[in-house]
Amino acid sequence: MRTLVIGGAGYIGSVVSSYLIAEGHEVIVLDDLSKGHDWAVPDGADFVRGDVTCLDDVVGAMRGCDSVMHFAALSLVGESMTDPLRYFRVNVGGTVNVLDAMTLTGCSRLVFSSTAATYGEPESVPILESAPTRPTNAYGAAKLAADHAISFACAASGLAATSLRYFNVAGAAYGCGEDHDPETHLIPLVLQAAARTRPHISVYGTDYPTPDGTAIRDYIHVADLARAHLLALGGAEPGEHRVYNLGNGRGFSVREVIDAARLVTGVDIPVVESDRRAGDPAVLVASSTRIQAELGWSPQLPDLETMIGDAWAFAQTHPDHHH
Repeated sequence: MRTLVIGGAGYIGSVVSSYLIAEGHEVIVLDDLSKGHDWAVPDGADFVRGDVTCLDDVVGAMRGCDSVMHFAALSLVGESMTDPLRYFRVNVGGTVNVLDAMTLTGCSRLVFSSTAATYGEPESVPILESAPTRPTNAYGAAKLAADHAISFACAASGLAATSLRYFNVAGAAYGCGEDHDPETHLIPLVLQAAARTRPHISVYGTDYPTPDGTAIRDYIHVADLARAHLLALGGAEPGEHRVYNLGNGRGFSVREVIDAARLVTGVDIPVVESDRRAGDPAVLVASSTRIQAELGWSPQLPDLETMIGDAWAFAQTHPDHHH
């Protein structure tokens, strides 16, 4: 199968591209390199530099493809609140371009990188796909709008699409790992503190109603995520838009992440405790029972030490990678 990976120079996109190539797929990567890196495009993939917000770029890259995986998006929650229109322009407008390009080129299968931020503050955890979608920020709202566009496009034109909703992705695979500038994710920040490129790790809120008082989040190994994307490619039928949550099932607290990183790195990582951040829920964990039942996916690398160990190994081989 010939697959276009939009955003394939980013963290998750590059790992999924590598996995597709390893599984015998032809891969074309479309990326504008605003957040991704040319070194992250895997050997064996054709690279097209282009912008998802430009329909001509998307159509040009998609010609001759059987399927598309769409990762290109802006994803900083705080930034989405100060510049919401940019988030709608890229995350919704870009997805509309992908759907238009599929109609124009005859490409019929889509896997979309959605987010569990579409649910907002959950009524119960773990979060099921049937939970109400009430996003609390413009990032989640724009991703939800993109999901709606996909649903209607599938019904109208017979596309087969699957949206995967997940929270936090961790670890590294195929020599590709997490490398954002600025970095906002907990595990890479903790590892920067372990490597002494950051003076300490900040813990926002120690008074949550959780066993150790710190917020609990869901983490999935990026290699498990890549497998889910390939399974999803063959999942939906024409005219159908499936939505699956991906989660580890239990979640890890901020303290557990820091303790696991201390264990993996052998470094006593300094911690500074701060107040809660506005809008941070106590517990966010997704249920993946539906994708387990329908596609047979389950996390093969669910433990925190494996994720952090793989991320640490990547960080040590790429010490100055974001310059």
